[in-house]
Amino acid sequence: MDRLSSEEQPLQMKRWPKKTIAAGYRHTVALHSDGTVTAVGDNKYGQCQVNGWRDITAVAAGTGHIGNSHTVGLQKNGKVVAVGWNKYQQCDVNDWLDIKAIAAGWRRTLGLKKDGTVVAVGQNNEGQCDVSDWREIVSVSAGDWHTLGLQSDGTVAVAGNNRYGQGNVKDWRDIVETGAGYLHSVGLRSDGTVVATGLNKDGQRDVDGWRDVVEIAVGSNHTIGLKADGTVVSAGRNTEGQCETSSWHNIVAISAGSAHTIGLKADGSMVAVGRNDEGQCEVSGI
Repeated sequence: MDRLSSEEQPLQMKRWPKKTIAAGYRHTVALHSDGTVTAVGDNKYGQCQVNGWRDITAVAAGTGHIGNSHTVGLQKNGKVVAVGWNKYQQCDVNDWLDIKAIAAGWRRTLGLKKDGTVVAVGQNNEGQCDVSDWREIVSVSAGDWHTLGLQSDGTVAVAGNNRYGQGNVKDWRDIVETGAGYLHSVGLRSDGTVVATGLNKDGQRDVDGWRDVVEIAVGSNHTIGLKADGTVVSAGRNTEGQCETSSWHNIVAISAGSAHTIGLKADGSMVAVGRNDEGQCEVSGI
């Protein structure tokens, strides 16, 4: 989530607002303090070819329950760059201007403009890119077939598929962050509790008991929460070990991919668990 000024900050925002790490379908992206970017993992479509990027302030990685991926970077000047799979024009972002936050879902990319409106490119067969009428948005998140927009009053806008109730967010209040997965949605409330809706086949919505959460991350079928004490809680599918975060400490940021989870530690190093067949968890040298 992009940090807001004190004048436009309606609710308590999380401590680490910038997206400095991103877990994609089968790759991992990390933003360095000097504005450069490193990526590891699957590079079949060039989604890890970010070595030439400069002046980046946030990164996002396309996820999905199946399929290919792309990587997106927000530049300091409000422009956006993207590499990777582009069959649905999800990388066609070069003409975007005045962007202050980005999100990448399955086969699409979203940009939050400084005026609170949202732009989107990519696959739109379920209406997941129908966000042109959104206003007063402060952050966006993208799942496989649905998109969430956090509004300045703490409510949530939604577009796209709602077959499993993943779009049933109209009654959510006091939300400060959203996350969208394959078929579920998660919201972080200002009091540090978490709400979820949608498919719960793997327990990815079992977050009712979470407390003192300051950041959430949503993978395809799992949900991750960063607590105020720097520990991490998780729920959902764990077939690849993507929820084995109970031993993590001193974490300041998290991200969840399709079947892996990454964490940024206070000392600038990274940890990762989950699927590593393509090297997406090999983050010790980043």
